[in-house]
Amino acid sequence: MADLIGVFHFLRPAWLLMLIPLAALWWLTRPRRTGEDKIAEGIAPHLARALTVGFEDGRRYFAIDGVALTLGLLVLATAGPTWSRVDNPLLAQTAPLAVALKVTPSMENTDVQPTRHKRAAIKILDLIDRRAGAQTALFAWAGSAHRVTPLTEDPGIVRSYLSGLSADIMPSEGDRADQALALAQAELARSDTPGAILFVLDDMNPANVQAFSTGADTRPPVIFLVVAGEGVRLPQLDGIGNSTVVRITGDDSDLDQIERRVISAYRAALLEDSRQDWEDRGWMFGWIALLLFLPWFRRGWTMKWALAFLLVGLPGTSAQAEGWRDWFLTPDQQGQIAMNNNDFAAAADLFEDTAWRAYALLRAGRYAEAAEAYGFIETSEAASAEGIALLRNRKYRDGLRAFEKAVERDPENAVAAANLEVARALVAYVERSQEASDTGEDAGIGADDTVYDNESGRGEEMLVDPEETGPPAGLSTEDWMRAVDTQVGDFLASRFRLETVREAE
Repeated sequence: MADLIGVFHFLRPAWLLMLIPLAALWWLTRPRRTGEDKIAEGIAPHLARALTVGFEDGRRYFAIDGVALTLGLLVLATAGPTWSRVDNPLLAQTAPLAVALKVTPSMENTDVQPTRHKRAAIKILDLIDRRAGAQTALFAWAGSAHRVTPLTEDPGIVRSYLSGLSADIMPSEGDRADQALALAQAELARSDTPGAILFVLDDMNPANVQAFSTGADTRPPVIFLVVAGEGVRLPQLDGIGNSTVVRITGDDSDLDQIERRVISAYRAALLEDSRQDWEDRGWMFGWIALLLFLPWFRRGWTMKWALAFLLVGLPGTSAQAEGWRDWFLTPDQQGQIAMNNNDFAAAADLFEDTAWRAYALLRAGRYAEAAEAYGFIETSEAASAEGIALLRNRKYRDGLRAFEKAVERDPENAVAAANLEVARALVAYVERSQEASDTGEDAGIGADDTVYDNESGRGEEMLVDPEETGPPAGLSTEDWMRAVDTQVGDFLASRFRLETVREAE
């Protein structure tokens, strides 16, 4: 609350000068209270009050008071009060989150059922599901720290790699939370949207406290989710600045605390971003003025001249009245409400603003339409978003060209440059797969087949028959999934050992 008060200001402060003539008009027009000299001589004062028509001696409020207050609120609304920034539709509305999971033998303790590690994994997956469309990165640490997945909006990727994490795949035992912090900070630095870091742990070596305390005010906020029994206390976490400690609970109250902290951190960082416009909050004062306008219809309070002034002064709207919402909200405002409710399909149909509509189409999974909409925006960020939509629509070479266009428009756009490298690697991989495949020239393409583009002409079209992607013969679905988890764990173990060797060199 103190931060909001500190940034409160008016976008058009010159309009506040209108309060001076308004106050003068109110003072000159307001009736004065009558005195005892108006009472007829020879009549008892209490009888004179009862017999005198329009005696105002005991009246405190007049119609002009309500008019002046209403017009004053309209002046404040016109001045444009604000205390928050406008969200950029080309950036994710939800802050990215880097999740660092401690993977040590102590996490196999059963004081939290079924084990600390499994309960932590369940909480992480629940959190990802609640943050639909938000970017999440996953890290693991023990005696060394490793990035498991980069920032991604696909919960399936995080879920598959999370299932392969266990203490026996870590290269060494220990507690290097400081290394996990450094990796998480580096990952969040690649995102244009400010985010937070979630550490899921059961204990932390006090030797790591210095790394978390140094530069605490400038690093992303840290949230510690303590996955341990009620008797476990971690006093070393209490003195770390810019951090929040949350204990695991049987319900979702711990996830609620984490979400509130992440959103608070995002909003605080957004206030410091001078690239974003300030959001005009004058409409709030306008609604209060409208409520104060209701008593004017009472007998003795009606002021026709003020009513005409109010109707003339109200801002008009160009939106056509297609329903009661159109009387009060513009299409973009209705689209924003739908966006806040995660109804991205409805938001895409409501938005008139091109950038917001393109972003809603992307979040709704209508990738072809999103790519087309982003094509009308001549910015590097829009071209990068167009490339993402094209890649998700399996238009790999078109996506590659979109990222090239983004880098051409802004060579300093690090995100577009990184996406360009990923797109190049993806196109090369698809083309190598096409070269290695041999389905015959006359192979037919079924309605449910997956087909990659083959613009370069290298190799045959690669077809994936969905009927052949099920569990191998002789294995049940449960056994097949367990085998997949084992393969992921083996892959991570090899990758972690290789990273440890490279760091040692």
